[in-house]
Amino acid sequence: MAEAPSNGSASGGKAVTVCAAAIRDAATSQAPKHRQLLQSARGGRILSKIMLWVFAVSTPPGHGVLTTTGRKSGKQRRNYVRAIRRQDKVYVVMLRPPTLAIERPLAVSSWVWNIRGNPKVHLRLRRRTFAGVAREISDPTELQQARDAICETVHLIDFGECRLHLRGRPSRAKIKDLHRYWFDTGIPLVIELADY
Repeated sequence: MAEAPSNGSASGGKAVTVCAAAIRDAATSQAPKHRQLLQSARGGRILSKIMLWVFAVSTPPGHGVLTTTGRKSGKQRRNYVRAIRRQDKVYVVMLRPPTLAIERPLAVSSWVWNIRGNPKVHLRLRRRTFAGVAREISDPTELQQARDAICETVHLIDFGECRLHLRGRPSRAKIKDLHRYWFDTGIPLVIELADY
């Protein structure tokens, strides 16, 4: 992950500093709850590769396979993402695991850089692939819609996901807290589907 001047929702030097401090504080409070494997960017990449393989044919509800175009290579790049669909929009968030968020709170995943370079994407939801245009969310109303969709939606698979990420027994409340942590420390994006 590369460092970015902003997380997409704050502008100006002071706002970026405040944003970085808020992300670092949130990550510091959450780090003890997370399992060691998934505290780092490396752990996240490993999990994404495993999930791409496990769900090669069909993704479970609330998840998808996002294909972006490499901003330098021009090659197709796939990532397994949490994806919540609302009609012709799908909300996703770039996650910052706690260790990364503490060390580099404004780090940006390569797939977000790819979207910044070329917003045309493909997204597979279940067994269907959609073309779409992705962008970071900055409008406060749309940001709240995305937060509600991502943080309040709980699927059966989320209990297993919670078990992978957090220590202890999964519950709906823990899952929603985990999703809120991801949203508040990550980069929220929306994909507007072209062929829904």
